[in-house]
Amino acid sequence: MGQIKTHEDFLIESLKDPEEAAAYVSAVLEEEKPEIDLLPLCLGHVAIALGNDGDRALVKDFGASGKSQAVYELAAWLNSLGLRLVVTVKPS
Repeated sequence: MGQIKTHEDFLIESLKDPEEAAAYVSAVLEEEKPEIDLLPLCLGHVAIALGNDGDRALVKDFGASGKSQAVYELAAWLNSLGLRLVVTVKPS
């Protein structure tokens, strides 16, 4: 009998495509009333999909240090100026 995949397994598999990962992070940054833990969770998924152990440790530190609030405040400030914070794929 095969292993049952969770929603998170499917999500991480889809995030192995850098375009999908960029869209996922951008969508989280565009949340109007974001949950403070949403960005570290999102970045953790991307780190699992595209990164290494060091990236995952960095995301863990990011979430623990409360840096998400600063990122959300930056996104809100840019939004008030008619701009937005987005993530794109780096050209190869």
